[in-house]
Amino acid sequence: MSGDQAKMQNRDADLIEQLNRLKKERNAVILVHNYQRAEVQDIGDFVGDSLELSQKAARTDADVIVFCGVHFMAETAAILCPDRTVLLPDAHAGCPMADMITAEKLREKKRELPGASVVCYVNSSADVKAESDICCTSANAVKVIESLDSNEILFVPDQYLGHYASTQTGKKIHLWPGYCPTHTRIRREDIIQKKQEHPQAKAVVHPECRPEVIEMADAVLSTSGICRYAAQPDVREIIVGTEVGIIHRLQKENPDTKFIPMSERAVCPNMKLITLEKVLWSLKEMTPRVTVPEPVRIRALQAVDRMLATV
Repeated sequence: MSGDQAKMQNRDADLIEQLNRLKKERNAVILVHNYQRAEVQDIGDFVGDSLELSQKAARTDADVIVFCGVHFMAETAAILCPDRTVLLPDAHAGCPMADMITAEKLREKKRELPGASVVCYVNSSADVKAESDICCTSANAVKVIESLDSNEILFVPDQYLGHYASTQTGKKIHLWPGYCPTHTRIRREDIIQKKQEHPQAKAVVHPECRPEVIEMADAVLSTSGICRYAAQPDVREIIVGTEVGIIHRLQKENPDTKFIPMSERAVCPNMKLITLEKVLWSLKEMTPRVTVPEPVRIRALQAVDRMLATV
């Protein structure tokens, strides 16, 4: 180990010691998304996808929720836990997909499609959730759609998750033209190349990927689904078609399995904004706090609760 590496390791150990002490004082829980930096994942009380983290937030008895993810995730925790303090260690950690739709634009579209039920991907603002009938995540989108009596669905904001769901159900689905910039960087050429280079590997992709990528995959799964898939005893080599941050968790939980990123370009810069220093600072200063106005929260909560009831 070099001198610089040793210094960094000692610095991280000191930060973690301070964090653990402060976490106990504040009665805080640290929730971390699968796409976060490796060192941030390692200090999480729970690491998971947006659905798992929503469920954890709903059940926690902590006074403070430190959400290491992006803004809409912390907002969802605030919707579910109005009596808790929800912190997002970097206020600039947003989601480009969530910014591709507004409550006003959704209201306009609802007027155009008065008979359609609105299914809102959880990757959206509280204002948009408040205008929706039910939320979903990539893990339960098909199940949520099937749970509705309506045969006509307006799916917002991710067109690719919506398109994938449309291939799994007979319902008519209107797609909003939003997308995840990180997942759209994964191209058909990438999966073709990686399959040629690793013919024994299984190619697993996230449903936010482009349809032509999904068509070539061995499995289409949420990040939690990818983690469960990787834990199967007969799986020894996986080409991973999602944000590369998840590979840290996959390798940690499955040290004897080989994981190959489908594309090195699949990096979400917003997910990488949070650092150990920012988590510690956030917990020290109790800021930036994420809140949702009560009238919006109550309406958004109905859509989130309906989603959680389908699990």
